[in-house]
Amino acid sequence: QVQLVESGGGLVQPGGSLGLSCAASGRVFRLNAMAWYRQAPGKERELVATINSGGITKYADSVKGRFTISRDNAENTVYLQMNSLQPEDTAVYYCNANILATRYSFGTEYWGKGTLVTVSS
Repeated sequence: QVQLVESGGGLVQPGGSLGLSCAASGRVFRLNAMAWYRQAPGKERELVATINSGGITKYADSVKGRFTISRDNAENTVYLQMNSLQPEDTAVYYCNANILATRYSFGTEYWGKGTLVTVSS
């Protein structure tokens, strides 16, 4: 069984910074692409940033230049550093990863339960 557990959410003032982390545990042979999504109240879940196994990153236009996604393959962890946060960044942030349980497995997509980020003065 594989689990993704996010941490680092909380309340921050506009213009502030916050870092999120997501650790994969359980039967993990290899992490493929990893990503962060977010869902604001009353809105659909949207892609924030992705990072593939080679470290190539992509960002939503709304967060480019402010957010940075990174990964530590040795720790099976993905990070999201968020700077210059604005009230519109308020959302539940979800970790997503494509994971191989064994070298013979197909990749399976997993989701974390989410962590709330609130940007407010």
